[in-house]
Amino acid sequence: MKSSSKSTDLIKVDEKKSNLPIKFNHNEINHALELVDKDLFLKNREDVKKYLPDILGRVLARIWIDKAFKDNFKLDPKFVLNENGVFLPDDMILEFQKPNSDRPKIIVYEKKPDSKFKVRVVQLQLVMVAGR
Repeated sequence: MKSSSKSTDLIKVDEKKSNLPIKFNHNEINHALELVDKDLFLKNREDVKKYLPDILGRVLARIWIDKAFKDNFKLDPKFVLNENGVFLPDDMILEFQKPNSDRPKIIVYEKKPDSKFKVRVVQLQLVMVAGR
């Protein structure tokens, strides 16, 4: 009787590309990190309130695992959204607060051209909770 305990038959590791114990299709990984499936042009406050929270949730998740993305987002959040297919109205301002903390926060404000005031439209904060 042959003893065959080759767990590598089930789990294949491509040591050149990854140190993960499972084989990933790199196209699937890249797709999972995308913020949107196709370009999204938000036209007004209602669009921003409806669609942007989910997108910013993906942004916060990606910031957590992708340092280059985080560094770019810290420098110019609106540009990074544009580069990833998300276009906000001109009167929307993004602020990335506490970027180096465990609880980074993204706030979206609306500021009309003739006004000195800005109104908060959306706020998301990364909060990590572990349980047993």
